[in-house]
Amino acid sequence: MSGIVYDAGVLIAAERSDRAVWADHRVRLKQGTIPVIPAAVIAQVSRSPRQAQLRRLLRGCDIAELDEDTAHHVGRILAQACTSDVVDGAVVAAAVARSAAVLTSDRADIAISSSRPGLTYPFSTSDPGLFDV
Repeated sequence: MSGIVYDAGVLIAAERSDRAVWADHRVRLKQGTIPVIPAAVIAQVSRSPRQAQLRRLLRGCDIAELDEDTAHHVGRILAQACTSDVVDGAVVAAAVARSAAVLTSDRADIAISSSRPGLTYPFSTSDPGLFDV
């Protein structure tokens, strides 16, 4: 595993000034790990230009665009998992593309979206919200 992908729950917690999320984020940055956030996740969470904490978090992350090729990859993931949540599919696609873990507050949805042949996402024993690719 070489990186981390943030799901919406991380962004929501950061916007609410959750100290644990901010501490974890700072540690990752100090270790040289730049978190990845799919653009679809930002769309799910962003509601106002006044979300200063959200924008602060985004400055320290790479944004995974949802271009045409990625959209088709997400569609294949969703078809294989028999589900339709584009945001969850984008999170899984970003993790697969980077051999990264997923930090999420919604393990069940990510597990469903990642249930495609050839991929396993066991929960990390060190962090109950972390999936390993």
